[in-house]
Amino acid sequence: MNGRDILHKMKEKVGFGSSSAESGKGKSKMSKNVTHGYHLVKGKSYHDMEDYVFAQFKQINNNELGLFAIYDGHLSHDIPDYLKSHLFENIINEPDFWTETETAVRRAYHITDKTILDKAVDLGRGGSTAVTAILIDCKRLVVANVGDSRAVISKNGVAKQLSIDHEPSKERSKIEDRGGFVSNFPGDVPRVDGQLAVARAFGDRSLKKHLSSEPDVSVETISEDTDYLILASDGIWKVLSNQEAVDCIKHVKCPQAAAKQLTEEALARKSTDDISCVVVKFK
Repeated sequence: MNGRDILHKMKEKVGFGSSSAESGKGKSKMSKNVTHGYHLVKGKSYHDMEDYVFAQFKQINNNELGLFAIYDGHLSHDIPDYLKSHLFENIINEPDFWTETETAVRRAYHITDKTILDKAVDLGRGGSTAVTAILIDCKRLVVANVGDSRAVISKNGVAKQLSIDHEPSKERSKIEDRGGFVSNFPGDVPRVDGQLAVARAFGDRSLKKHLSSEPDVSVETISEDTDYLILASDGIWKVLSNQEAVDCIKHVKCPQAAAKQLTEEALARKSTDDISCVVVKFK
């Protein structure tokens, strides 16, 4: 790797450097109407930035994949960084990726989590949520998630959530069946074993017996009424509803500007968490 490559990698690696915000954009080679943009802002916490973004189009033989993800770490930036570098690669390398995409995604999530746990000595404690979206040939969208990073699509201006927020209160019985418990103490939100505010995540070795890394997976067909897709960490969803997020950017043509506008709106509403957002526009 030469000096230019190292510098490029440093710029891509969210969470390091002196800048408190980062933006980027890209476009499909298959459809001139499909573009993406992203924007990230560090929150007011004292730890390093723990949100990571992946957003790019990848050509594979005669196919194109749009690969978009938000990884929101907790007590770790190494684990979301590992996910950014390996999760999509693991998904695409599954033998049945092109024929049984949903199955391939589930298996790759499981394999990646197992590897993270096996590398706990190197990656350290903590974990990460994930929401991933794979756009296949600009026609089919496969979304998966663990945790509370969220995917929302707009169709004719109406918001539709494609992911599931994995809140401990909603999965209390499963957590208790594994020998864990859900408590609002300490703090004011339900937490697994009184520690973690999500019921599913990558990593978190110390809590893994009581957590799941099984993703929820959904498939959406891209049609003429599809406006755009929003992926974002909970720094946005704590202060904006799905419809409010869709309405916030409905008149913004540039996806990078749209992602920035969403983060600025969240800040204006007093969000203090790290904020990351990807917007994919379809027309």
